[in-house]
Amino acid sequence: MKVKKIKIGIKSVKSVLEDFAISAEAIEKGEKVKSEKAIYFESIAGFRKALTVKRLELLHTIKEKHPKSINELARFAGRDIKSIATDVKILESLDLIDMKKTEGGCNKSMPTVEYAKIGLEIAV
Repeated sequence: MKVKKIKIGIKSVKSVLEDFAISAEAIEKGEKVKSEKAIYFESIAGFRKALTVKRLELLHTIKEKHPKSINELARFAGRDIKSIATDVKILESLDLIDMKKTEGGCNKSMPTVEYAKIGLEIAV
């Protein structure tokens, strides 16, 4: 299995903009800039709002049970389809799950998790 590396961290908007300015300056000078897949939140509260216990449980359920659709994921999780669909959309926007079209042309998508763990980095 391919391992997806995603860094999750807490950074102020000012810090993110400073990092962006440094990268932009390096690119302008023709220097190579290391590409990094990362998700940063402005606060622990923002992190906790995005990655709730229910959403982390969904990641685990997807990883372990390999649901073939959102409906099947809702059945596995014992939750209603509307809340599952909302959580899946948020997790997909954070790039923590991939939605793969299923065969059969029914416009169904299968949620997948392509990693075994998530690393969290918090500056103090």
